[in-house]
Amino acid sequence: MGILNVTPDSFSDGGLWVDRDRAIRHAMGMAQAGADIIDIGGESTRPGSLAVSVEQELDRVIPLIELIVGETGLPVSIDTGKPEVMQAAVSAGAGMINDVYALRTEGALETAAAQNVPVCLMHMQGRPGNMQHKPEFEDVVGEVSDFLLARAACCERAGIPQQNILIDPGFGFGKTLRHNIDLFKAIPRFVATPYPVVVGISRKTMMGQLTGKSVGQRLAGSISAAVLAAQAGAAIVRVHDVDETVDALKVARELQSDH
Repeated sequence: MGILNVTPDSFSDGGLWVDRDRAIRHAMGMAQAGADIIDIGGESTRPGSLAVSVEQELDRVIPLIELIVGETGLPVSIDTGKPEVMQAAVSAGAGMINDVYALRTEGALETAAAQNVPVCLMHMQGRPGNMQHKPEFEDVVGEVSDFLLARAACCERAGIPQQNILIDPGFGFGKTLRHNIDLFKAIPRFVATPYPVVVGISRKTMMGQLTGKSVGQRLAGSISAAVLAAQAGAAIVRVHDVDETVDALKVARELQSDH
């Protein structure tokens, strides 16, 4: 899953793809590099970020979805928590809803169910504006797992088929480095659920904490984590650096295959 943030303030690539032509070229590049899905977001969810209006988010993402679906033929995922954006994005051609709020916004669950597309449910403690203010868990793996299974059950009761539900532990969303490490080591536990697992750790703070590197220097760490996540059973790795990650996954797969 290649990340396309059309925001001025995302933590890693904020402002890079606000220009529509540049965003299209970047999406085309990720498609050619081997992305299977393009994940488009029009509102930053970095720590401390502020919400934008529905109208602003729609202006940022809807024209891009239409163009990228038309130009690449790849499935497009809409990264949003707003019901209005979910509905408009699917109407514009998006084939998946990726929600950091796990469809808890008022009206989101019903709207997502009506779209009849896969949904990705992510765990977040708090909200982007406050999530990194002293996050605490007694049992991070158990609590995140219980939350995701409960939200998945809500989705099924709302009419979303089990095969259309994916889960994401939410690395960096209201977690300390220790929490993130514990969750990463527990990926097989999430994989053992009925739901495919999405892992997004590309360039995140935990990569900086582990390597001492700034955002732009976290490529090697991010690729290492993506390969390990895939080996642990993650169905989707959500990354900024598609070309390099695809190469790493190809090599790891071949070198560990039985043939």
